[in-house]
Amino acid sequence: MSSLKDICDGLPLDPLPPARQRGQNIAHAPNRTTNLTPEEERQALQNALRYFPPELHETLAPEFAQELRDYGHIYMYRFRPDIEMRAYPINEYPCQTRQAAALMHMIMNNLDPRVAQFPHELVTYGGNGQVFSNWAQFLLVMHYLSEMTEDQTLVMYSGHPAGLFPSHRDAPRAVITNGMVIPNYSSRDQYNRMFALGVTMYGQMTAGSYCYIGPQGIVHGTTITVLNAGRRCFGTSDLRGRVFLTSGLGGMSGAQAKAAVICGCVGIIAEVSKEALMKRHNQGWVMEVTDSLDQLIQRVRQARREKTPLSIGYHGNIVDIWERMAAEYDSTGELLVDLGSDQTSCHNPYNGGYYPVQLSFEEANQVMTSDTVRFKNLVQESLRRQITAINRLADRGMYFFDYGNAFLLEASRAGAEVSKAGDTSGNRFRYPSYVQDIMGDIFSMGFGPFRWVCTSADHNDLTTTDEIATTVLEDLIKEGVPDNTKQQYEDNIRWIKEAEKHQMVVGSQARILYSDQKGRAAIATAFNKAVHEGKLRAPVVISRDHHDVSGTDSPFRETSNVYDGSAFCADMAIQNVIGDSFRGATWVAIHNGGGVGWGEVMNGGFGMVLDGSEEAGERAKMMLNWDVSNGVCRRSWSGNSKAQETICHAMEANNKLKVTMPHDVQDPDLLKRAFRD
Repeated sequence: MSSLKDICDGLPLDPLPPARQRGQNIAHAPNRTTNLTPEEERQALQNALRYFPPELHETLAPEFAQELRDYGHIYMYRFRPDIEMRAYPINEYPCQTRQAAALMHMIMNNLDPRVAQFPHELVTYGGNGQVFSNWAQFLLVMHYLSEMTEDQTLVMYSGHPAGLFPSHRDAPRAVITNGMVIPNYSSRDQYNRMFALGVTMYGQMTAGSYCYIGPQGIVHGTTITVLNAGRRCFGTSDLRGRVFLTSGLGGMSGAQAKAAVICGCVGIIAEVSKEALMKRHNQGWVMEVTDSLDQLIQRVRQARREKTPLSIGYHGNIVDIWERMAAEYDSTGELLVDLGSDQTSCHNPYNGGYYPVQLSFEEANQVMTSDTVRFKNLVQESLRRQITAINRLADRGMYFFDYGNAFLLEASRAGAEVSKAGDTSGNRFRYPSYVQDIMGDIFSMGFGPFRWVCTSADHNDLTTTDEIATTVLEDLIKEGVPDNTKQQYEDNIRWIKEAEKHQMVVGSQARILYSDQKGRAAIATAFNKAVHEGKLRAPVVISRDHHDVSGTDSPFRETSNVYDGSAFCADMAIQNVIGDSFRGATWVAIHNGGGVGWGEVMNGGFGMVLDGSEEAGERAKMMLNWDVSNGVCRRSWSGNSKAQETICHAMEANNKLKVTMPHDVQDPDLLKRAFRD
């Protein structure tokens, strides 16, 4: 299976490809503890074997059983293709429709070793964000896509291709669900069991929806977040000489170092895996590397003094740095950290998402499967120590924010001192989520992470789209926009103009920016026109992060600043994916879990192919207007004044949009008087 034709031919059964072990020269997902009963182990094996005819079961059964026992999941390594996994130009895929070829382009990018965190386990990012559950599913999906016509839809059940079903030209070409579980069974333990059985999977956000574009996506989000944190805390976006301390360089977290330098500050990022750290260093995303705390402190002082933008990757545990920074303050009175956060995969703290400070990386990987109770206790002790050091520095003026990775949630469950006095909502901590304190108003204004992929795989096309997007935003500013909208446009114009210099592309020829409803529709229309006129060599796929205005209901992140009691409700995300599906999306996805973890969030997304046709342009305008207005409407109803202003402007621009607006209670004492005896 070394060509695109080979991987589109379906499962190779006669002859079978040779058995293969895990590759030695690539990062692998941590081994999982299944806790399956013997009967459940047999069920997991039976579930895996049903992809293959009975005459092959004697050969495959012992091999799959061994994978389950060794790794905690049946990945079917034998069927991993030899082809160089990357996003090939769309015209090279053997397909009957370019929409199917665009899906193939996106899927293979998610599994590109330069992009994916654990490519052989089909994990794109976040430690367990799967594209598929096993390699048989990948091959079946590629086969179905190669046969698909424009009156068929591929149905995906948590990585499993249920099949091609008759539909129509304007229907989505794929409908994807990941982790849809009956609510009372959406626990972490149940997830571990069901993933081992091969019946569900954790799609993170854009892993299981095939829309990940490498760490560039989170570089932009982190850049915007840190800039706005600077404006909030220091009254300026000039962060030269400021120090930003955080952790994680694996998947999405690998973006933090690049974002720190773009913002002009000194970024310190701890990473326990030397392989992950050196991958980012070799890619040019981390400027310097050290495993010495003394050397780190010396270099930080020098960079602060010289106001030099710098990223330092520390090979070691983040807790050691936090405790050292607290000790430095105690001994010298010098506060060496201005901004702090964390981006370990704390949604998955006991299966490789968080490494306790008491163990080495190698020891931790062993203990997490050999002694799960001890490992959990060590993780929780480590979280308490980390919070203790953070609290000491925050009391002295450092600004810390939760970056939506469930860090504070898991720290609270570990008994760390992170509770917010007087909170009764269940989703507010001593330190705010970055959505609550920094980014929430941006979502309420309709701004969020809009992205696109040039399926020609030609960098010249990406350069052209950068120019188009810049021109569109500059023209919108000239037409006249509110000052807060203008600032966001200007931040994103700066981002686009500097993206080439910072070498953002890893994998597909993709770009991201934050835009509102008007900007997204205008950019998409301009791209579609450029494809039609031949200025771009091939169609453009537009998409967004699920972490957006409307795509995600997450009380500890995206909807953490919704205060009417509905933060734990998930109507918005479900309505969003349904609405996108019949307004023109090429594919749609809805997931349980993502960012803050399984059972903590519902999120959805879409992909849309702009092929230069008039129909594509109309679909883009209709779908993008809904895709933003839905979330602004929900935030407006919850009482957010900026969202109310934004949705009113949208209604003025489109007389077919009519949104129910709230009436505020003018006299708060009325609420108390009404319940007096």
